[in-house]
Amino acid sequence: MPMERDFDKQYFSMDHFLADIEGRAFRMAQIATGNRDDALEIVQDTMMKLVQKYSHHQATEWKALFYSILNSRILDWHRRQSVRNRFRSWLSWSDDEDEVVEDTLAQHPIDTNHEPDIKLQDTQFMTGLNTALSALPLRQQQVFLLRVWEGLDINETAHIMQCSTSSVKTHYARALEKLREKLEDYQ
Repeated sequence: MPMERDFDKQYFSMDHFLADIEGRAFRMAQIATGNRDDALEIVQDTMMKLVQKYSHHQATEWKALFYSILNSRILDWHRRQSVRNRFRSWLSWSDDEDEVVEDTLAQHPIDTNHEPDIKLQDTQFMTGLNTALSALPLRQQQVFLLRVWEGLDINETAHIMQCSTSSVKTHYARALEKLREKLEDYQ
C-alpha cells in the first residue's frame, strides 16, 4: 500500500508542523535506536533545535531542516552507543537483563474492521517489517524511511543526509533488496 505523500502540505504555524510530523519522526527514531525513551529524547531535541534555530525560515523549508537535524541526532546517538558499547565489552558490563524491550507495534492502533486472520497477518507483517527495518544498516534505514515514509525525492533525501544522490540511490536499492528478501514470505 503506498504511503501518503504529504510534503506539499501547507503549514500555518510551527506548532501545526510539529504536531503533524511528530509521530512519524518518533517512529523513525525508534526504529533507528530500538529504544522508546531515546527516540523520544531525540525527537524532542530535534523539535527544540528546529524551533530555536530555524523557526524564522519559510515553512516550506521546515521539513528538510527537521529531518536533517533528526538524522544528525540519530547518527550522534549511534556514535555514543558505539563508544559506550566498547567500554562495556572492555569492562564486561552487561545490560540490565530485566529491562523490557518495548514492542513498537503496541503503539499503533489496530483497525477493528479487519477479520481476525487478516489482523494476524497484518500484525505478523508489521512485526517482520519492524525487524527487517531494524536490521538494515543505519544509512539504508534512513534513506528508506525518508523516501518511502516521508515521500521525499532523491535530491531532498541527499540534502538531508548530506550525501550524494548516487549514494541515496545505492542505499535505497540495497534497502529494498534486503527488505524484499526478508519479507518474501508475506507476499
